[in-house]
Amino acid sequence: MIAVSSNNIDPSTLPRPNKSLKRNWTIGVLIAFIFLIYSAETTGFNIKTVASGLPDFVNLMQEMYPPKWSTFPSLIAPFVETIQIAIIGTFIGSIIAVPISLLAANTVNKNNKLYLFSKFIMNLIRTVPRILYAAVFVAAVGIGPFPGVIALIFFSLAIVAKLTSESLEAINTGPIEAVETTGANKLEVILYAVVPQIAPSFISYSLYVFEVNIRTSTVLGLVGAGGIGQTLMTSLNLFMYQRAATIIVATFAMVIIIDLLSTRLRERLM
Repeated sequence: MIAVSSNNIDPSTLPRPNKSLKRNWTIGVLIAFIFLIYSAETTGFNIKTVASGLPDFVNLMQEMYPPKWSTFPSLIAPFVETIQIAIIGTFIGSIIAVPISLLAANTVNKNNKLYLFSKFIMNLIRTVPRILYAAVFVAAVGIGPFPGVIALIFFSLAIVAKLTSESLEAINTGPIEAVETTGANKLEVILYAVVPQIAPSFISYSLYVFEVNIRTSTVLGLVGAGGIGQTLMTSLNLFMYQRAATIIVATFAMVIIIDLLSTRLRERLM
């Protein structure tokens, strides 16, 4: 037999469902659904269109297969350029991010106006898409790797500065106070109390951004910012589909290898 508790529960004490919350959720879901339908209509997206495009997609895959590996030697230089763009963009952006992250951390910078201004600049840089940076600099200085480097510098700066400043705000302030009691100046406090705590995280963030930049530098090439992406776009425009397939497969392999190496390094640091 099942034991029944002798404790009587007063139904009036049970929590009642929040009708206003339920109504708000219903209205929110309804608005989202209406906006989804409207967006699909205005963009022309529907299942029929997708289905009608499948034969063309299959034909494109057939033209790409098999990849033309004999063209790979000519692709080595663009691949190297892609990695170089990512390295330079990550390195310079991360270095510039150091002073900005220090200014944007209230544990290090006690000047509230300078703190808020640094936060504003950091957020402003981060709001601009990388592809837009690349397109603007391609228009300004011409096609090539330089616009890609500049775009990745801005992106790396924004991300590394944000992540590092957040880590700085969570550090132990005990070492800072201890060094300050010795009469050390601001630079000495940063070098001996802040850097030892934040260095592993900073390097880890930089490696993570480098992973992202490898993928991004490939995409930036599609707007003329150098690297293997520009070579891929040229191959597609010239209907060299087997060469394009070689680029896609090789890019996929490169990204996986670099991601694995970077992940291993970050795991050792953290």
